[in-house]
Amino acid sequence: GDEGAKALASALRVNGVLTNLNLRGNSIGAEGAKAIGEALADNGVLTSLNVGGNRIGATGATAIAEALRVNGVLTTLDISYNKIGDKGAKAIGGALAVNGVLTKLNLDGRAGRALDLPKLRGTDPVESLDLSGKDLGPASAIVIASLIADNAVLTTLDLEYNRMGEEGKGAIRDAVNGREGFELEM
Repeated sequence: GDEGAKALASALRVNGVLTNLNLRGNSIGAEGAKAIGEALADNGVLTSLNVGGNRIGATGATAIAEALRVNGVLTTLDISYNKIGDKGAKAIGGALAVNGVLTKLNLDGRAGRALDLPKLRGTDPVESLDLSGKDLGPASAIVIASLIADNAVLTTLDLEYNRMGEEGKGAIRDAVNGREGFELEM
């Protein structure tokens, strides 16, 4: 729970060796996520963090997003099954605007659902990206929208057969609105 997460966060602040931390399904709430986020901002070695299957909500996701703004080593983050909502997804998306280090982000659970951030950002440029049938939800759609808005290389995006909801689909449409020749399938 939160108390255990706070204790781990204290250790993370001084950690110089642990590179992978899996806290999946530990009943961590917003307070625990806040402590982890604060520690993550200071930690210079952790490259993979899994806080999936907890109950951090939008507040916890926002705390982790703040850490992503300054963390320069974390490459993989699983924050799935946490009910982060639109507010949490927007915070994560905003943090990714300044964090170019994170390469894999899982917002929707199940292995293979992690977003390939370099391709979405355009730092690993591709003209076409097929994300169909990946069971992506609204949070993923909001993050995708924030990343593709400035990706001038991507011209085709297939997001069919996902569960992004109207707000998620709207965010994607807004991100590519006015881009001549952009092919979007949802």
